[in-house]
Amino acid sequence: MAIIVNLDVMLAKRKMSLTELSEKVDITMSNLSILKTGKARAIRFSTLEAICEALECQPGDILEYRDDD
Repeated sequence: MAIIVNLDVMLAKRKMSLTELSEKVDITMSNLSILKTGKARAIRFSTLEAICEALECQPGDILEYRDDD
């Protein structure tokens, strides 16, 4: 089981760079990279909200649960 982060997919759909998102959301590039690669252990709701607002999407567009049984 795993939570998959589809941030790169949403960035591509919105034709937005990680740098641009970082500036809009006021999150460091390194923290966004950790999130994008799926290495983050947690995410604050306020951060998720800001990302969703910047990308005009829903949390489910970024986070996905997969049961790999």
